[in-house]
Amino acid sequence: MHNPTLAQLAVPWDGDRDDTLVCRAVRQETHDVKTFVFSAPEPRLFRYAPGQFITLELEIAGQAIQRCYTLSSTPSRPDTVSITVKRVPGGTVSNWLHDHMQAGATIRVRGPAGSFSCFLHPMPPKQKYLFLSAGSGITPLMSMARAMHDLVLDADIAFLHSARTPDDIIFARELELMAHNRDGLFRLGTVCERRGAQAAWAGFNGFLSLAVLQNVAPDFRERKVFTCGPAPYMAAVRAMLAEGGFDMAHYHEESFSFETLAPAGGDEAALDGAGFKVTFSRSGDELACAPGQTILAAAKAAGVRFPVSCTQGLCGTCKTKMVSGQVDMRHAGGIRQREIDQGWILPCCSKPLADVVLER
Repeated sequence: MHNPTLAQLAVPWDGDRDDTLVCRAVRQETHDVKTFVFSAPEPRLFRYAPGQFITLELEIAGQAIQRCYTLSSTPSRPDTVSITVKRVPGGTVSNWLHDHMQAGATIRVRGPAGSFSCFLHPMPPKQKYLFLSAGSGITPLMSMARAMHDLVLDADIAFLHSARTPDDIIFARELELMAHNRDGLFRLGTVCERRGAQAAWAGFNGFLSLAVLQNVAPDFRERKVFTCGPAPYMAAVRAMLAEGGFDMAHYHEESFSFETLAPAGGDEAALDGAGFKVTFSRSGDELACAPGQTILAAAKAAGVRFPVSCTQGLCGTCKTKMVSGQVDMRHAGGIRQREIDQGWILPCCSKPLADVVLER
């Protein structure tokens, strides 16, 4: 009797049931960027849309912290997943991962989740794409590019990445290999602010501009654009595309810079009506929540502090047990169905439909 293969042993990863990953390898990508490769303790097959993210649940210095990281891996290699993390000065999670995460360590996660993926949009034959990224914003676009490369799709990709120096280009060799393997269907351009230690750098110098874009992808107006990077970069991209006459209906962007996300419900106008009462069972605090207002927005207005991070139902930081009541919760992957069944909610994206009592 033949030995079973890994694929025969594995079952699909279930984000509502499975929550533990084991670090299998750590790869140094650049001087301040590492890739962490994970698999499940028992064989699991990971199915997700390239470009989606997972949420890490960590305890650092006695504090529970959640952070979202895009998967840089591709579901066409389903036995493992990976995240690629830049060390951010003063960044609690990125520095902890760089300093402490190593092969054999375990970590709790939620997901994958998210909607930033070209695979979640119609993909007609010979579809043209323009991938624009800066710094570690390359990760979701790399996941998409890896999937298209592995599946030998006939998609036409122009990939234009911006970095500080040539030594800061993440996945530089693999991008060049994909361009070589997909000759004619994968055009690669890199823009570096300065040459750094590579005096012989032959790529584009300075910053992304309409002239650079037209050099790499003169047909950019015919392409679907997916972009990820720091907020100033994406603002500059939007301005550049508008200047070039691009139809922004075909533009998609993603950012997990929590500091730049708008607070969910913070700008909501209170509707006419009495609203509902939110009571905190432990502290005894009470607050009024207007119709159409999230619990988090009402709490902030009343000066009640919540642990928050993304504020958009992504990360699960504000997860709270609901003792009684009813809410309309529109989350984005930051909570598991089994947790919802047990009465947990995310106040950042939950609007009361009746008086609510929270265990807090």
